[in-house]
Amino acid sequence: MAPPNNQKRVKGTQVYRPFVYGTIAKPFNDETNPKPPGTPADHTHSWTVFVKGVDDGDITYWCKKVQFKLHESIQNHLRMVDDVPPGGTFEVHETGWGEFEITIKLYYVPESLEKPQTLYHHLRLHPYGETEEEKEKMKQRGEVPAVVYEEQLFNEPYENFYEILTSPAPVGKGGKTKVLKGGMVSSVGERTALIPLTNRPGSEFSLETENMLLEEIRRAIAETKKLSDNLAKENQEAETYLAKLRAEIAAA
Repeated sequence: MAPPNNQKRVKGTQVYRPFVYGTIAKPFNDETNPKPPGTPADHTHSWTVFVKGVDDGDITYWCKKVQFKLHESIQNHLRMVDDVPPGGTFEVHETGWGEFEITIKLYYVPESLEKPQTLYHHLRLHPYGETEEEKEKMKQRGEVPAVVYEEQLFNEPYENFYEILTSPAPVGKGGKTKVLKGGMVSSVGERTALIPLTNRPGSEFSLETENMLLEEIRRAIAETKKLSDNLAKENQEAETYLAKLRAEIAAA
């Protein structure tokens, strides 16, 4: 079917926008996270599933609404979240005792003329697979995060949608854009694919994180090369010794 107003795709163009999705679970605790009245007795955690911009940047100019499909045992397990203000979060709050896979469907703004995209995320209630240091940090925060960084790619978007993606967003009162910690300009004021320079509480996706991971990879590569060189040296010494033994046996 032809697009409305005979729109054409902007050939040879790709536009990407970063966002994050995931869950944050908190075990019930009488002091820091008391169980709300009416919560089933066997429920052990409160948790939130969400989709939002990196560092709370705006994604509502390209994401119209989000559907969360929860476990079928949960009442009203299909949750559609819309009417989110710019810079807001698409989210659902629940309680429970078990882990399961959540289906997340992103619906784009009508101007995109694109079909919804489906993501899958596993709800985590307990820390596992982390280092002891990471587990201790979770314990201190009283929560178990499972957050994924993603980049939404729009390949050859239609003309009207391309304009939305690349045009400056309406700014707030006073005509000023919102400057985030780390020096990056929020996509509330400017639609950008950039991520913050530094981390801040609740937002661990930044160029600082990227550089830290790259440094860890470089150290791991150097350590691997060192181990490989040591093994090669040991192997060469063993081969030399074996050759010496063979020569002595042959001479005997």
